Amino acid sequence: MECRDPVRKALLDDLDEGFGELFNAYRGLVFSTALRLTGKWADAEDLTAEAFLRAYRALADYDQDRISELQPRAWIVTIVMNVWRNCARHKSRKPPPHLFDEPVETLDPGEGVEEAALRHETGDELADLLVQLPSDQRAAVVLRHVVDLPVSEIATVMRIPQGTVKSHISRGLKRLRTLGGAR
Repeated sequence: MECRDPVRKALLDDLDEGFGELFNAYRGLVFSTALRLTGKWADAEDLTAEAFLRAYRALADYDQDRISELQPRAWIVTIVMNVWRNCARHKSRKPPPHLFDEPVETLDPGEGVEEAALRHETGDELADLLVQLPSDQRAAVVLRHVVDLPVSEIATVMRIPQGTVKSHISRGLKRLRTLGGAR
């Protein structure tokens, strides 16, 4: 059986080089997902790093058959979701630090002032709205409309039925519209 997925093929050929392919193919998707789930740049960077670290460790223990059946996009997003849930559980058990809460924003030197201001404003607004959603709705909306996963993959990632995914997305979007209109 020939492997058509270039990331999976690279992982089968050489784990280290294949992991580089996996990272390059999905780092934007993972970071975007993490940013929309956490609402903070620094937290998203930490979540992204932890997700890729866990992915590498998991791949090191996988045999060739398991890697050949891997669906890389859904698999890496599942890891991001699991790390996010674990972090949220951990944070709920200890009080948050009060110092240095605000992330430092990195600037794109090629971006104009107007574009940077618009991107920052829009991104902040969306992040503020998303963090107000219940976690299941937030995850479903982010995976569908930010990450652009199909409902079937979201169901796999979230480990819930497709109908429940659709319900979370619908309720989350409705709530976002309500919250956005209140501004």
